[in-house]
Amino acid sequence: MELYGPFRREAVERGIPADQVDRFAEQLRFAIWVGGGDRGEDVVGQSGGLPRLPAGTEWPSERGIPLPFVASLDCAALPTVEKLPLPVDGSLLFFLDPENAFDAFSRGYDAYARVLYVPAGTATAVRQPPSDDEVPRTHPEYRLYAEVVPELPPGLEPDDEEDMDDRLMFASDTVRQLVSELTHIDELVALVQDLWPAETGLSSLRLGGYTKRIGGSYSPEEQMARASLRARLETEPDLPRSERIGWRREEESRLVQEWVPLAQFPTEHFCHFGRFLIRFDDLAAGRFDKMRSFPAFTE
Repeated sequence: MELYGPFRREAVERGIPADQVDRFAEQLRFAIWVGGGDRGEDVVGQSGGLPRLPAGTEWPSERGIPLPFVASLDCAALPTVEKLPLPVDGSLLFFLDPENAFDAFSRGYDAYARVLYVPAGTATAVRQPPSDDEVPRTHPEYRLYAEVVPELPPGLEPDDEEDMDDRLMFASDTVRQLVSELTHIDELVALVQDLWPAETGLSSLRLGGYTKRIGGSYSPEEQMARASLRARLETEPDLPRSERIGWRREEESRLVQEWVPLAQFPTEHFCHFGRFLIRFDDLAAGRFDKMRSFPAFTE
């Protein structure tokens, strides 16, 4: 599915300089939103219910606790999206215990989350819950359909209720610089809206795009940048405050470009939200064990 080509051609036809179009396009991402409904489209996966696991594979668990099954996706049925190197076939299965995951994350480590990739051709079978007294809480079961949606980073996404200064509050240094230097920034944002009108379907799970900021919490990239800064301060405790702030913001900008949401989704547990992130190069190489979970509490 060609997405960037039509955007660039239309922008240049509207008289926007090619160099500005290219710089803006570097920040434009496309996400796959999957959700329920029957719109006559191809089924791309299943939400909830029981998973199909490879023969002999145990139900994923953490510290003896079975993890609730969130969804499975048929990678061959998903839309192909430029710059989002998902597997071309096989299946992706997502598991998350949101309450335990959030409690663990608040203590400094990510756990109770798992992504399982099942290669095409693998013999699988529907797996029943581990036991009657250890039944993981499951999501409602329904078929999933997909649509491709453009996403812009914080600071560039359109918002009729906020002016640019307010929108830039959570923007990375890369976006702030882009806004200050591109004279056609508003036209480019409007073009994205023109080419891809507001999404029409509901999404229960999103792949790609940018990470969702929940409430007043730090974004996953900012959390990682702050952790890196704490590690640096162990060897450089006298680093001036101005350098700390500048270095952290540069690190956050780098991480935004290096990491991508593998999956973001609401859960059946009140006020809990799941966010699985992975580096682009790990995603391209199929290293799903490198996924990191950043659960959030929405209130």
